Amino acid sequence: MRDKIYNNADSFAMSFDEEWESIECDDLRLKIDKVFELLCDHPFLISNPENARKMAEFRIFSLKKLR
Repeated sequence: MRDKIYNNADSFAMSFDEEWESIECDDLRLKIDKVFELLCDHPFLISNPENARKMAEFRIFSLKKLR
């Protein structure tokens, strides 16, 4: 997915999920931070950091999607 990234939430969510799976960390908030470091050049994270964080936290804590 890294070769096709767009400035929208869907693109960010797909990139986030891919990176999430590649990181070993038991602290979920720290793991989110580590994913954000890897995705620091993603257009959605750059233009919408607050919404990117909310989306990541929703996926992890509300949907329990990527545990």
